[in-house]
Amino acid sequence: MHYVVGRPCNPTKTMKGLTLYQPVRGLRLAGALGLGICIALSPVLTVAATLRAPAPLGMQRLPGNNSVIGQLRHIVKIGSTVDPLNGDQNPYGLGIAPSTNGMITAGDLVVCNFNDSNNIQGLGTTIEVLHPQPGSSPARLIADPTLTGCDALAIAPNDTIWAAALDADDNPIVSSSGSLIDPLNNVAWNGPWAQAFSPTAGPRGVAAFYESNAYDGTIVRINITKNGRYTFDTIATGFSVNHGVPGTILAPSGFTYDAQKDILYIVDGNVNALVAIASPGTIPRHGIVRTRMGFTGPAAKMAKVIFQGQPLNAPISAAELFNGNIVIGNTTNNHLIEIDPASGKAVGNVNLDKKTSGALFGIAATGTSMSNVAIFFNDDNENAVKVLQP
Repeated sequence: MHYVVGRPCNPTKTMKGLTLYQPVRGLRLAGALGLGICIALSPVLTVAATLRAPAPLGMQRLPGNNSVIGQLRHIVKIGSTVDPLNGDQNPYGLGIAPSTNGMITAGDLVVCNFNDSNNIQGLGTTIEVLHPQPGSSPARLIADPTLTGCDALAIAPNDTIWAAALDADDNPIVSSSGSLIDPLNNVAWNGPWAQAFSPTAGPRGVAAFYESNAYDGTIVRINITKNGRYTFDTIATGFSVNHGVPGTILAPSGFTYDAQKDILYIVDGNVNALVAIASPGTIPRHGIVRTRMGFTGPAAKMAKVIFQGQPLNAPISAAELFNGNIVIGNTTNNHLIEIDPASGKAVGNVNLDKKTSGALFGIAATGTSMSNVAIFFNDDNENAVKVLQP
């Protein structure tokens, strides 16, 4: 599909829902917005070889690897994500604010609720903001029917939020002050299920958001053109979906964009895989077709399966760490799995919640080294956001 919407504006100022910034050389976008991606800019560093702290009970640092999570010891609750006004719960989308604007302060955690106060799936309509310190309380940013079933979000450099709303079947854009900028509902979505932002320019735009659809396994690039308009290209098809059977929706999700390498990482949850698409801004319409055997299409060579199989187990969310490793959240057993894209191996395995399965929805990471790394995650068993840290 290919659509053009929006109105022209001065590209040197604020475009509709996005203030443009040039990519900063040597910086990486780190973190995942739940089923999608947040933006947390941090210098690219590597793990020091001298870090050899023993892995604590319940946390595995597999031998001969560069695991980060195997060296993290503490899980701390930041605060409840239940909306203080209408009781929406079951947090899915999670992101870290990159700057201070409107009601949002740089470093704040931005969360959207998937369920309503009766815990009915897909009827939540709210986005909350929490400061990243323990004991924080949620502050409602917005409640709007266009957010019904919000499951993922991505945050632009000016804190504008782009959300994937499954039940509303739209992709609303929300300002940092909590106003609805555009429901983006004039596109033939099919169950929005992931969201990521890329500041990298391509043939069709100066920046882009990426979105997936839960019911047909497609991936759509939302191009931000230099005159402030939006165009839409379906760049990939054929990703496996389960239509929510037996209970958890599995489809392309957990989008994580690495700006330094220009790679879009995708959690291919229904087949327990991590996929990478190189230079996603250059992929033509229908350029990649996912098949059981790999990939076909005119841009097939740009896609690669990084890892597939156990210990991934019905994963949905993901985030990128400071050393380039990807952490992925399993829904069946609440384990956080660390994948090293360079080696294609699983290098870490941590149980984040030993209670009922299906707790991990939404992961976002920040930090530049082992001393200050923080992996935030939504724990749906407690309707809270927590952090895994040193």
